[in-house]
Amino acid sequence: MSSDHVQANRPVPLADESELDDLLGSSGVVLVEFYTEGCGICQSMEPVLGVLARTTDVTVATVNPRDDPVLVDRFQVQSVPLFVLFVDGDPVARRADGFVGADELRDWIDEHR
Repeated sequence: MSSDHVQANRPVPLADESELDDLLGSSGVVLVEFYTEGCGICQSMEPVLGVLARTTDVTVATVNPRDDPVLVDRFQVQSVPLFVLFVDGDPVARRADGFVGADELRDWIDEHR
């Protein structure tokens, strides 16, 4: 993964655990949404994540763990969307409570960074 993905103005799509680890190693604060295809709430989060990517200094990324069972186990993905906030590569907070608006998600990030 090249460094031009870091702090992009839109969410960075990640293919697998390797890409996630590369991103975490090159970014300070990262919000990752674990999603699955066909998840209506996940789809409704797309514009919210876009707003956060454009209006904060947080790197926003998305990953579908369905094809990577290691990710499911590593992050204990039991429901989607699952948001995990990383600071300097370490997971510091997580939430899986459905749709979250941009202001609420921004406040949650600020609270845990």
